[in-house]
Amino acid sequence: MRPITRSVGDRRCPVQRSCRPRTAPLALLPLLAAVSCTRTDVHFDVNPYRTYGIDASNAFFYYADRPAAEAFYTEVLGFRPVADYGFATILQIAETSYLTLVDASAGMHDTDEPKTVALALLTDQLDAWYANLVDRAVPMLHDYDPVDGRPHHGFVIVDPEGYYLEFERFNPHTENRDLLPLLDSSPTIPVHPAAAHGTARGFKGTVLWLYYDDLAAAQRFYEDAIGLTLVVDQGWAKIYPTSRSGFLGLVDGARGMHAATERQAVTVSFLTDGLDGWLRYARNHQGIVLRSDSIDARDPRYRAFVAYDPQGYFLEFETFLEHPDNTGLLETLER
Repeated sequence: MRPITRSVGDRRCPVQRSCRPRTAPLALLPLLAAVSCTRTDVHFDVNPYRTYGIDASNAFFYYADRPAAEAFYTEVLGFRPVADYGFATILQIAETSYLTLVDASAGMHDTDEPKTVALALLTDQLDAWYANLVDRAVPMLHDYDPVDGRPHHGFVIVDPEGYYLEFERFNPHTENRDLLPLLDSSPTIPVHPAAAHGTARGFKGTVLWLYYDDLAAAQRFYEDAIGLTLVVDQGWAKIYPTSRSGFLGLVDGARGMHAATERQAVTVSFLTDGLDGWLRYARNHQGIVLRSDSIDARDPRYRAFVAYDPQGYFLEFETFLEHPDNTGLLETLER
């Protein structure tokens, strides 16, 4: 994937509002076509998530100093790089959970956009990770306070450019009865040994937390349009599995760590082998707004298209192709 030239234009086309032309590029490569807002009354009698699938969960974060961010994630947290595109690096966190660090000068979002997102790193080694990061003097937003009886414990750190990272453990609790079997079946993926500390050696999964003005509308979108199944209902926060180790968390912006915003310095990415099916479905679903009604296939390394959720978060559906630059990534995807 090559660096791109940034275009200035409107970056949001929520379902509830009229659609306007898009000039912003894909997270890693531009799309030439303008958004198509034409919708038909056709609906597929399928659950698209079950039919077309999501193989892995990814998020794009955008940086003014990407090398410094990469050093933090690889040397302090021990995430393993699995693909390097020069201006973007893909890191593996858990079995099917990834984070992509993008040079903001070549990406789809600016560094001055609100970082209305938090990435939860799920681990059974919470005490050891806290001790490790305190020893390394990593900035803390919320300290570790494991009160007995709570459905989850955790603490929150801040990365070099202000993204929130929540280290979290979901405890045995009725609230988590549908989630815990999924986490129990997910192996802990080890971090690089240089970042390990005592028993702090890896992560089982991730939750990408997104923040909404209208949580009910977001819930309807991800359940009805995308086909996800609710596994944790905290009232003001909802959790859905998107891959074996990746989860999506929807949060009421009036209650969460962030207030909801119209722009967000993040792209939610779904890796799928069913890309063409997802696009056919999205083209004909009145609840899904597309950035373009075609797949971008100009780069030999991947194919992708972008949609928008009700708050305006960018959703990039993509599949990575056999290519020397993708060897490490595809190995982790077991292809």
